[in-house]
Amino acid sequence: MDKLFGGALKDRKILQREILAGVTAFFAISYIIIVNPLILSDAGIPVGMSVFATIFSSVIGCLIMAFVADAPIVLTPGMGINAFFTYTVCAHMGLSWQEAIAISLVSGLIFAYVACTKWAGRLSAAVSPSIKCAITAGIGLFLVEIGLEKAELIRRGSNSIIELGSLTNPVALLAIFGLVLSLALHLRNVMGSFFVAIIITSAVGNLLGVGIGEPLDISLAGLANYPSMLFQADFSHILSIPFLLSVFSMSMIMIFETMGLLQGILPEQEKFGRTYKGSAFTTLLSSILGTSPTVAAAESAAGIASGGRTGLMALVSAALFGLSLFFIPFLSYVPQAAIAPVIIITGAMMMQQLQFVNLQDFAEWFPAFLIVVLIPLSGSISTGLAFGFTAYPLLKWMDGSRREVSALAFGLGFLFLLDLVFQASF
Repeated sequence: MDKLFGGALKDRKILQREILAGVTAFFAISYIIIVNPLILSDAGIPVGMSVFATIFSSVIGCLIMAFVADAPIVLTPGMGINAFFTYTVCAHMGLSWQEAIAISLVSGLIFAYVACTKWAGRLSAAVSPSIKCAITAGIGLFLVEIGLEKAELIRRGSNSIIELGSLTNPVALLAIFGLVLSLALHLRNVMGSFFVAIIITSAVGNLLGVGIGEPLDISLAGLANYPSMLFQADFSHILSIPFLLSVFSMSMIMIFETMGLLQGILPEQEKFGRTYKGSAFTTLLSSILGTSPTVAAAESAAGIASGGRTGLMALVSAALFGLSLFFIPFLSYVPQAAIAPVIIITGAMMMQQLQFVNLQDFAEWFPAFLIVVLIPLSGSISTGLAFGFTAYPLLKWMDGSRREVSALAFGLGFLFLLDLVFQASF
């Protein structure tokens, strides 16, 4: 017991610091309880059941981080990967959400295999840091686009791809209010800034009757029906081209996004192996529970900045996720305009990874550029990855730097090229 969490339980000052870090991290990511179910609802997953899946997968993920990895990392269904699940797999590929769950499960198995073998190190060494950062930034820009659409600040253009929405639209005005409020609270370092902004914006929307649609059927009583969400994976089209393409792309997203994030924010890198493995196995559990894959939340950095250094921070966050079950009925009063600002800001924060892209080497920068711009412009994360990974070894070969590129990187480029060919035929 004395050695648990690095002895944090014995030192009152460290204990207080870890608890504060856990509370801070929870409130920084708490918006996911609302946002994730609403995004997945576009894939057809019932919001009421998705809320439970989001909470349960987050609790389990944080407990794994606490007792297995002893790492100050919060695991929740990820922003970005949920967009891939909904808008690429279901909307673009035309697969059902049950098939998307199956894709998540297979991808999770691949992720777990990579995490538990030497392939994790090999893939990390084979892929350029610029490409890893571009994946996160590209998904971030995609989230910005989704958030702006939900805010009705942009729409399909008549003479262009997109155009500015009407600024006299009450929904857009409410979203702008929420965006300004969210930014103000965030920049002032208010604990749970995004969560507080969602609550205030929702209250304003309800008072003015703006952005309020049909009330959602969400209540704690619905927990009795939650078992119907378990083990919903549909493998009936497991050998189809769309299924296989989605598995490949989702696996690459989970492997490299998680790898890049943990290498960037984990205070003690000697815990990377256990944390990476724990993250991989939690993705398997999230599929069984009926939600999109869990990832290491970037908002964990808020807890780490508050002094979190051990798994005790994750344990505190797990407890708070569990308590959030009792506040589920209030989700019925949250309009899309209150959620959109958080999606926009989260995407912008993910785009900060561009600062680590090597802009001086065009052979490094251009493949990263393709990933960043083609993910939102094509509406498909897998398409952006395919162009970037295919272009990278090709450009390195063109500028005479092919010796800097490993055989594995060439192999990944070839696989992504096949991905593009099959997408074209599909």
